[in-house]
Amino acid sequence: MLVTFDNWINGREITALGTNAGAQALPFQGWRNFKEAFAPELIARAVSESPIRVKRCIDPFSGSGTTALACQFLGIHPTFIEVNPYLADLAEAKVSRYDVPSLTRDFSKLVRKANGISRAARVVFSGLPPTFIEPGHNGRWIFDRGVADRLAAYRIALKDIRDPINRRLFRVLLGGVVVEVSNVIVSGKGRRYRRNWEDQRKTARHLDEAFCAAVEIAVGDIVRHGTRREMDYSLFRGDCRSILKKRRAQYDLAVFSPPYPNSFDYTDVYNVELWALGYLKTPNSNTELRTSTLSSHVQIRREFPPAPKGSPALATALERLEDVRDELWDKSIPEMVGGYFADMATVIDSLWSRLTKGAQMWMVVGDSRYAGVSIPVGMILAQLAEQSGKTVVNHEPFRSMRSSPQQGGQQSLSETLLVLSR
Repeated sequence: MLVTFDNWINGREITALGTNAGAQALPFQGWRNFKEAFAPELIARAVSESPIRVKRCIDPFSGSGTTALACQFLGIHPTFIEVNPYLADLAEAKVSRYDVPSLTRDFSKLVRKANGISRAARVVFSGLPPTFIEPGHNGRWIFDRGVADRLAAYRIALKDIRDPINRRLFRVLLGGVVVEVSNVIVSGKGRRYRRNWEDQRKTARHLDEAFCAAVEIAVGDIVRHGTRREMDYSLFRGDCRSILKKRRAQYDLAVFSPPYPNSFDYTDVYNVELWALGYLKTPNSNTELRTSTLSSHVQIRREFPPAPKGSPALATALERLEDVRDELWDKSIPEMVGGYFADMATVIDSLWSRLTKGAQMWMVVGDSRYAGVSIPVGMILAQLAEQSGKTVVNHEPFRSMRSSPQQGGQQSLSETLLVLSR
């Protein structure tokens, strides 16, 4: 039986349509907690308010795949782009077709194979930074030795799973529990060690129990909600700025939430999974991934594109940032902010050329603040859009967000829905 969007959300009530809406987890969405995801009800609203019939929808910043999954439940073909390889796999795992008997057989095979492998961490994780595996560096490490050996055994056993769809699912579900069995906590503030972690040792059994529970939940989600109105999808892995320039397909709707210009490198949130699962193998691969993301952070040195013209609000913000440059915790923040809007203008213009007549572009964006200087992202993007001939049909505040520690931590930054119509 086909599962509809209403079946999926099961009549839940949410406090906001923006990110971190605070509602109960939905099937598939709990495979890896993704705080930055906006509510899937936003996609349903965008479809219902569209002036044209929506057959194809695109999300250039897929993240965990909320737009793609919601589109499938709504009977719409989703196209999604994601630069983070772990998140791309996570999103694709959610929207894929599965043969449940094959899935259960492969999981049994995976466990049996892993049970026959011991002390493999030294070989599998030879390229990881020294802080990852016990004995670590300066008395600190992310994974206790027993967990690392068991994780390595699963990594090796995964190679024997011939079905790439099943193999991908097991890999992302393993990724969904690695932080849980580590000695660290990861949040928007970065990575920090758990309190009293030295006295709370993790073992291979902890990993086995967490992984098996994750697989059981995922199989349940697939059995109950795996047959959706649309089962096909199009996924592109990499930097959306370059991918969109090469695409020639047309779309009836775009819904997305880009990284916010808050100087936080979102790659850091998934750094443990990226290294532990083998997506990153060398420091160079880590650098390449971080430089292929939007100009929203200063954690890695690179050349930022010059700020675009056409927004009085952006010009004012950049002038004020220049005045307080000596007070900024990183002196390249003004260039980062200008580069961010240059990148966003590129993405919006590329998307615009791919939209059909009457199509809309829905984006959830967030403000930032540095040394008391506010960056009104929604207003700036609206001004840039209007200056280039686009029609802004909605500029709607969602909620206030707490700013980062570097920005002061006040609960006064706006998150905004911006809707453009072609």
